[in-house]
Amino acid sequence: MTKRDEKAVMKKLEEVMDPEINISIVDLGLIYGINLDKDKVTVTMTLTTIGCPLISLIEGDIKTKLKEIGFKEEEVVIDLTFDPPWSMEKMSEKAKAMLGIG
Repeated sequence: MTKRDEKAVMKKLEEVMDPEINISIVDLGLIYGINLDKDKVTVTMTLTTIGCPLISLIEGDIKTKLKEIGFKEEEVVIDLTFDPPWSMEKMSEKAKAMLGIG
């Protein structure tokens, strides 16, 4: 079984792309936290805009990627929050460079 720790989860989340701009949700600064307990992982995240219609695609991709390190779909909880609201300052330097800003 693959290692199921916070570092492994974050590494897999780096493979989840925002469907509109094809930049990792980690590089966009959408991941606010990861909480692991014995039978589940909770990913606290936000979106660039409230009401983003692509959340179901992103959630599906998160569950697919985390399945690769041994989590069952029902063990992955997505905690969507808008507090604090996302801003461009949360983006990594890599994401800013890809978008030509910063």
